[in-house]
Amino acid sequence: MARQHLGAAALAALVLSIGGAARAGDGDGISSVMGSISVSAGEHRGDLATVNGSIRIGEGAAVGRAHTVNGSVTLEPRATATEVKTVNGSVHLDDGAQVSGAVHTVNGSLSLARDANVTGALANVNGAIHVNAAHVGGDVETFNGGIEIGPNAHVDGGLTVRRNHSDHGDDIGSRNTPPRVVIGPGSVVKGPLRFERPVELYVSDRATIGPVEGATPVRFTGDHPPG
Repeated sequence: MARQHLGAAALAALVLSIGGAARAGDGDGISSVMGSISVSAGEHRGDLATVNGSIRIGEGAAVGRAHTVNGSVTLEPRATATEVKTVNGSVHLDDGAQVSGAVHTVNGSLSLARDANVTGALANVNGAIHVNAAHVGGDVETFNGGIEIGPNAHVDGGLTVRRNHSDHGDDIGSRNTPPRVVIGPGSVVKGPLRFERPVELYVSDRATIGPVEGATPVRFTGDHPPG
C-alpha cells in the first residue's frame, strides 16, 4: 500500500475537500465558512466542516469527519470522530478520545492524551507530535517537527521523519536544527523508524522499537533523556 505524504498536492486536495464539504452540508452535520464549530457533550452529529474556525467536540460526543482549514481541532474526553484534518492548526485528543481514521495537520502540533486512540496515521509537516500513554494504529510521520512517544505509548505502525526539499531540490532540513525524537519508557513502536534527515534520537532502555534506518539511537535510563 502506498504511503500518504503531506505534500503540496495533499494540501491542495485537503483545502478543496473541506471547502466542498462546508458548502454542501450533510444533514445532521455542521458546516461553516467563517466561524468555529462546537458540539455539546454527549451530542451525536455527522461531518463537521469549516474553513476559518476551530472545531471542539465535547465530552462523550460522537461525530463523523472533522475538517477545517484555519483552525484547531479538539476532542474532549471520550469524544469520537471518524477522521480529523486541518491545514493551519493543532489537533488535541483528550483522555480516552477516539478517531477511527487518520489525524492530519500541515502546520500545527498533534497531541494525544492518556488512553486516546487513533486507528489510522498521525501526520503533520510542521509542529511537535506527542503521544502520551495513547495508541496509534498507523504510522507517525512528520517533516520538521519533534516527536515524543510515551511514556507508555503504543504505535502499531512505524515512525518517519521525512526529508524536506525546496523547489530547486535543496535539502531545507539540513539547514535547520535536527528534530528531537524521543521514545519514552514503556513505549512500543512496532514498525521501522526511518529518518531521511538528521535527527536526535533518544530511546529509553525500557522501550521496544523496530529497526532503525538513518539515525543512531541514544539509549537513556530514567524518565527523560538528557537535555
